[in-house]
Amino acid sequence: MTGGIYQLDGKVPVARAVPFGLQHVLAMFVANITPIIILCSAVGVEKGVSASLIQNCMIIAGIGTLVQLYPVWRVGSRLPIVMGISFTFLSLAIGIAASQGMGALMGAVIVGGLVEGCLGLFPRQWTRLIPQVVAATVVTAIGFSLLPIGANSFAGGQGSPDFGSLQNWTVGTITLLVCLVTQLLGKGLLRSLSVLVGLAVGYGVALCMGMVDFSALREAPAVALPVFLPFTPEFHLDAILAMVCVYLVSATETIGDTSAICSGALGRAVRQKEMGASVACDGFISSLAGLFGCTPITSFSQNVGLAAMTKVVNRFTIATGACILMLGGLFPAVGVLLATIPQCVLGGCTIMMFGSILFAGFGMMARCGFSQRNMVIVSLSLSVGLGFTSASQMFSIFPQIIQTVFAQNCVAVVFLLAVILNLVLPPERKEE
Repeated sequence: MTGGIYQLDGKVPVARAVPFGLQHVLAMFVANITPIIILCSAVGVEKGVSASLIQNCMIIAGIGTLVQLYPVWRVGSRLPIVMGISFTFLSLAIGIAASQGMGALMGAVIVGGLVEGCLGLFPRQWTRLIPQVVAATVVTAIGFSLLPIGANSFAGGQGSPDFGSLQNWTVGTITLLVCLVTQLLGKGLLRSLSVLVGLAVGYGVALCMGMVDFSALREAPAVALPVFLPFTPEFHLDAILAMVCVYLVSATETIGDTSAICSGALGRAVRQKEMGASVACDGFISSLAGLFGCTPITSFSQNVGLAAMTKVVNRFTIATGACILMLGGLFPAVGVLLATIPQCVLGGCTIMMFGSILFAGFGMMARCGFSQRNMVIVSLSLSVGLGFTSASQMFSIFPQIIQTVFAQNCVAVVFLLAVILNLVLPPERKEE
């Protein structure tokens, strides 16, 4: 029987759960470790320390995912949400670390996470600001914001020397077609594993074309324990305030992902308690990440898209993925092997997944109704949020903190504008 994988608390044998959990790990693995790699490179962290931080990132992502799945007190939503290191904080993290040191960055991460976590413990005080139409708008913005990421991966990864090459086009297209055919023609387990099947075929093609490099495996140690407090935290008020602002942006993304997983994968509206518990996990586990030298974590939208597309929502199944992530941190060879997957293969897998988030957002809008008031909220928020951030230089007249938070983050702009419009626009009048 395979029905358990489509139920939140269904019973699934370990052997059957592992491939589905692995599918979630493969969908987010590179994105999870990339922010810390970029940060270490930008601020000149020595190679040995950066390797330890990469391992810590995998362990923290696994812990965060397990807490979301199996809550601790009021921290964790009990929803099939996968957590990982967030790109949202990257530019600010580089700025703080470059000017004040990694200790100041970790201090800001720890304090900012506690602020967001406490916010999540009291959802009644703020969730009324986020009715269904606002949540639908944010989910749609998340879908749109992910499309360039999928496209860049499909072409080989932004900045790669072979970006847009015939090799990348070929492998990415084959991967996408295999995912699509398996999703449309496959049945039962095969259909639910369409992304993993496409990834396996794409990886095989890339291997035959000489695009996979195993050289890093030779240097990977057999076992490596996580390093606690690799940097001594320092607490600078300016760094903390800037980090708290970006934490609020991260909270909006988590709210959008939580709404999307309920709408797209579970077929229902998100509950107030789930929204707050999801944000609390986001914040408190981010503080834990700071103790291990990592930048904050957040919910991963690509995994929301995967759950919405395959309808695999079983908590135990996704928990196996979290355990694989943690094993990757303890046994570096596992992580190094997963990191050999070419970007074009990941891009071929994720294109349709990201589109499914858009579809979930459209479905939420349809349930809200297409009233004149909703039309103004959705259309103005999306057009300003997506349009202005695509021309990010127009934010140059604003202070640096405004540029950091909003200039390249369409989700933050969309969320802020949607909330404001929902508050100031008069309620819809019933026509006689």
